[in-house]
Amino acid sequence: MARKRVSIRNHTAEANLFARRAFYALMGVMAMLLIMFYNVFQLEVVSYEKYKTRSNSNRIKLLPVAPNRGLIYDRNGVLLADNKPVYSLEIIPEQVTDLAKTIKEVSLLLDISEERQQKVFQSLKSKRRFKPIEIKSRLSEQQVAIFSVNQHKFPGVFIDARLKRYYPFGDLTTHSLGYVARINRRDEIKLEEQGKAENYAATRNIGKLGLERYYQDILHGTIGNQEVEINNQGRVIRTLSFTPPVPGKDLTLSLDIELQMIAKRALSGRRGAIVAIDPRDGGVLAMYSNPSYNGNLFVHGISYKDYKKLTGSTDLPLINRAVQGYPPASTIKPLLALTGLEEEIITEHTTINDRGVYQLPGIETKRRDWKRWGHGKVDLSKSLEQSCNIYYFDLSYKLGITKIARMMEKFGFGDYTGIDLHEESRAIMPSVEWKRARYNKAWYTGETLSVGIGQSYWTVTPLQLAQSISILVNKGQIKVPHLLKATSEVSFSNDGDGLQREAITSEYPVDFKPPIILKNDRNWELVLDGMHNTVQKKGATAYTPFIGARYDAAGKTGSAQVANIAQGEKYDADAVEESKRDNAMFVAFAPYEKPEIVVAVAIENVAKGGGASNAAPVARQIMDQYFGNREIISENKHPLHDEIYQAADSKRTRKR
Repeated sequence: MARKRVSIRNHTAEANLFARRAFYALMGVMAMLLIMFYNVFQLEVVSYEKYKTRSNSNRIKLLPVAPNRGLIYDRNGVLLADNKPVYSLEIIPEQVTDLAKTIKEVSLLLDISEERQQKVFQSLKSKRRFKPIEIKSRLSEQQVAIFSVNQHKFPGVFIDARLKRYYPFGDLTTHSLGYVARINRRDEIKLEEQGKAENYAATRNIGKLGLERYYQDILHGTIGNQEVEINNQGRVIRTLSFTPPVPGKDLTLSLDIELQMIAKRALSGRRGAIVAIDPRDGGVLAMYSNPSYNGNLFVHGISYKDYKKLTGSTDLPLINRAVQGYPPASTIKPLLALTGLEEEIITEHTTINDRGVYQLPGIETKRRDWKRWGHGKVDLSKSLEQSCNIYYFDLSYKLGITKIARMMEKFGFGDYTGIDLHEESRAIMPSVEWKRARYNKAWYTGETLSVGIGQSYWTVTPLQLAQSISILVNKGQIKVPHLLKATSEVSFSNDGDGLQREAITSEYPVDFKPPIILKNDRNWELVLDGMHNTVQKKGATAYTPFIGARYDAAGKTGSAQVANIAQGEKYDADAVEESKRDNAMFVAFAPYEKPEIVVAVAIENVAKGGGASNAAPVARQIMDQYFGNREIISENKHPLHDEIYQAADSKRTRKR
């Protein structure tokens, strides 16, 4: 068999091939190195700031810190809204060996319900193990003490304290202060639209009603932050820096909590509202609506049972009656008298013969006075003293609804007063245009007569009523009513001797609206004198409730009909259901010469009597509390009260 011939190798060719391959490989390596160095240059030099920032974002985190909410005080420095520490029991899962056993034992110790335990286990599924989870909120002092003694048995379980809003006077201030509650999705959307979401990053509660809502931005303050270093799991390793939040400003109100207490006591068991205003600056001294409710229920989240109880009550405690509409009844007769004087329809000497019945020409319907046999000869002053309906039927007929509405709108009826509450109602000042727009119907003369005694479609809020009398006693000057008296905040400065703390207070400026200018300024005095006689003259409608008062008061009574009564029938409170009984109304001011307080009272569905026997005594209680035992005697004090004043002990005074 022939042997295969081995070919001779070409070493030169192989060397050249190797050299070419080595060159190409080296070029490839060089190219890759160039690319690598280029990328390193890009990362380390060109994009250094960018990636440093991204790196720090992964390593350093900015945690928001919520500011303390501002406190609220009454005019005398009594705390009305506080920030109270609330204790909650929390657990860090990663620090607990047996979660189920620990939660069970803690629950037995502090009486935690099965339902709450299940919610804790559900939270464990959605939260990281190193973050705390709330087991129970609002621990009592006893529960805090019990757990503190046994805390060594439960590693990973601890008590956390947070500040929560607290209203010391409960339902006494709810309708004025309002309340705070947890921020919901609607609040979040609103904050985002207003560009305020960032400032609320760490805030859990927000003002929902009343002053808490109106002055939310002032009370909230400015968010702070702490810069912390975290690991790749998001756990905080250390704090790098801390910027403290700026607390919200404290509010001092014009409210007097003592007057609020008297108002609550005076309305006990009755539905209604009381508003007291200082006519000198428009500050609201008292604003109470009965029945009320405890705003603290909403701070921690109201239960379904409690909320159902409030919404299902026929007494409607959620409504702030002080800023909701009532028929004004005869309380607006002084303003109608002023309108008649201004339009020169009447003078102080104009008289009518009141026989107890008023009938329009060509109309069968008869309108009766509250006094069946009438008041006889009635002039302007007597029309107010005796609240003569016939006088005002005739006056309103001669004025017409357009002139009445035009003047009443100047006094603020049918519009917002401008008080610092969002819940205020405009109520209704009827007119030809209003009825056409509302019902697409014409206005009838008979409706004008009803408006003349504060009935028909006309409604006013107790706040509007008090404001209108304030305008009257100020003779046309309009001062916008307000609850806020002053704001205060703490400022820190370093003057070389160390950090100095300084409280800065800013007074609330009195806000004015364009005044009411009359053709004859004496018309103010004529109407005010009539209101003065209504309280001071024996036999006048408000004389009896103010016997013995040591201040010189003036006022006007009113009884508002709620249900229609057929012509010829007599109203009998005992024969009609409670919701159809008359409302009692009253307005007053004192002292007569230089008024310091105006009071408006509305009481719903009184069992018997009217404004004189129901609402006027309530206003008397408010004024007695305001003046205390100060002796405020006018030079024009009615002589019928001289003996009462002489018998009073003038030495006892009350500090204000």
